[in-house]
Amino acid sequence: MEKNIAKSKKYAYPITWQKLKAQASVQLVAILGILFFLVFSYIPMLGIVIAFKNYQLAPGIMGIINSEWVGLKYFNEFFNDPMFWPVVKNTLLLSSLKIIISFPIPILLAIILNEVKNQKLKRFSQTVSYLPYFISWVVVSGMLFAFLNVQDGLLNQLLFFVGVIDQPIAFLSEPRYFRTILVLSDVWKNAGWWTILFLASIAGIDPTLHEAATVDGAGRIRRIWHITLPAMKGTTVVVLILCLGNMLGGGLGGSNFEQSYLLGGSNNRMVYDVSVILQTYTLEMGLKAGRFSYAAAIGLLESLFSLILVYTSNYLAKRSSGTGLF
Repeated sequence: MEKNIAKSKKYAYPITWQKLKAQASVQLVAILGILFFLVFSYIPMLGIVIAFKNYQLAPGIMGIINSEWVGLKYFNEFFNDPMFWPVVKNTLLLSSLKIIISFPIPILLAIILNEVKNQKLKRFSQTVSYLPYFISWVVVSGMLFAFLNVQDGLLNQLLFFVGVIDQPIAFLSEPRYFRTILVLSDVWKNAGWWTILFLASIAGIDPTLHEAATVDGAGRIRRIWHITLPAMKGTTVVVLILCLGNMLGGGLGGSNFEQSYLLGGSNNRMVYDVSVILQTYTLEMGLKAGRFSYAAAIGLLESLFSLILVYTSNYLAKRSSGTGLF
């Protein structure tokens, strides 16, 4: 009996502080991550209160403390703003186009890459598709300006050379082309990156399923339809929930603000009516017009709407497919 007690003490788990000491390097990394989110995400949330105040800019937090409470004044003002419907329409339309067009492409790209048997070609294709994700939107915007320039842009020169046009087209100054440019550039930049998630789900498929299906006479299309696509169901549902939750931000890539600000908005008045969205309008009202409380109210409404979208899409996904984000 005494031997058993001594043995159990010998292999007893160390106390908490000993665990922390043994995992000091891991704990340090975790603490740094917590501090990052605390400083840049949670503490700034205290500023939400200015959406309910007539905020006056002042050093420190005294401006927030001394500002007058106005309740829902700025929320009502935004709903009655003549720009309310144009801004909401542009935001929802642009995001919907991005989700409808860009959401299926990573799935198709993952399936195609998975079917490539030549490993060198497969790795090259993956690298080429992932690379645009690491290019900033500032650089991408510069590339678009160079490619679509009305005077010496490559696209205008190509169309003129083959006889499609006889006069150059100002693509970035024409409202009818603007949304198409944003959607296509978003797909080019982000599709390869999101393909990684779907390739990971495909990699988890038991190879014996494909072997058994091949023995039973199933062709490539039938194997994709009955094995590959069902295996991607969980990942697809989660990504779709994230897309809908980020509806106001631009779906998968969340690129609405960067694209609209760099290529349109107040920087390009020729396409302002189709490029102004919630994020760029908030920037105009806050930093440019100095209406900080009004901009905070718009931002808070946007966050609440996104939260509702996440919970609603997750609830519907769990009811329909049994799979959800949480």
